[in-house]
Amino acid sequence: MPFTTGEKAESPAEAASAPAPAEGAPGLVARLKDNDLVASFLASKMTMVAAVVTVVLVAAALFAPWIAPTDPFDPAKVDLLDSHLPPRWVEGGEARFLLGTDDQGRDLFSAVLYGLRVSLLIGALGVAFAAAIGITLGLVAGYVGGRVDAVIMRIADVQLTFPAILIALLVDGVVHALLKGASREDTAFGVLVLSIGLSFWVQYARTIRGSTLVEKNKDYIQAARLVGLSPVLIMMRHVLPNVVGPVLVILTINLGLAVITEATLSFLGVGLPPTQPSLGTLIRIGQQFLFSGEWWIVAFPGVTLAGLVLAVNLLGDWLRDALNPKLR
Repeated sequence: MPFTTGEKAESPAEAASAPAPAEGAPGLVARLKDNDLVASFLASKMTMVAAVVTVVLVAAALFAPWIAPTDPFDPAKVDLLDSHLPPRWVEGGEARFLLGTDDQGRDLFSAVLYGLRVSLLIGALGVAFAAAIGITLGLVAGYVGGRVDAVIMRIADVQLTFPAILIALLVDGVVHALLKGASREDTAFGVLVLSIGLSFWVQYARTIRGSTLVEKNKDYIQAARLVGLSPVLIMMRHVLPNVVGPVLVILTINLGLAVITEATLSFLGVGLPPTQPSLGTLIRIGQQFLFSGEWWIVAFPGVTLAGLVLAVNLLGDWLRDALNPKLR
């Protein structure tokens, strides 16, 4: 008698009809490829180049103390005898100075890295300040409505008539009136951040207000009111997460505009002093020597500024198109 284990043998028909083992979940790379935003990014070579340029410039600014050969703003490391030297590859240049030196003998490559760091920091803080003001006022105007909405929007209309340079002069005058003992060098950084923030908040407020007017009449907002949540909680917990999407696009585009605004103000003399220059201050210093043949003092800060703003604007344009459902 044959030995059996007590288990029923599976017939060929049953084996064929058995369900196939489930495949594993798609990996991270596969999920990213299926994402519409990633697919749009990979389909645009111009956007990828802009992203690489932005990442390189931001990384160079962040790691400037480790990348720069010298600290250009340390008087102990600056020699006036090295002033007005051309770039290394030009006749008369020295191997120590890749991009040459400025009128004070500072290494221009190091000065551009540190200036880029200052410009990005001022631009980022200014845009963040503008977004904070605009989002708050836009939420209040759209949710409360009535006279509050009218007052906020009229203030926004009035603010649009003031250019950034005039706002910077006004802020500078108010700051020095309140802080009589402070020097202009000590307050220049804060004045620039306040000026950029007060110049850019209107766009955020109008965008958030328009989205809030749509969201506040939806069922989930009515349900939150019936539950008894306060208006502040409803705005922060329910309305804000659903209207903040367009702000990401505005933030990206406005970062480039903020850097340009900072450079303009510094070029006009309202910005940072020469002892702690940004890209705008370096350009202002360099243009004084442009017609004497020392083109490198203004050229390299200008090219860096133009490359950064162009790359950031291209990323902002791509993000705006990628998040626009009408263009899909």
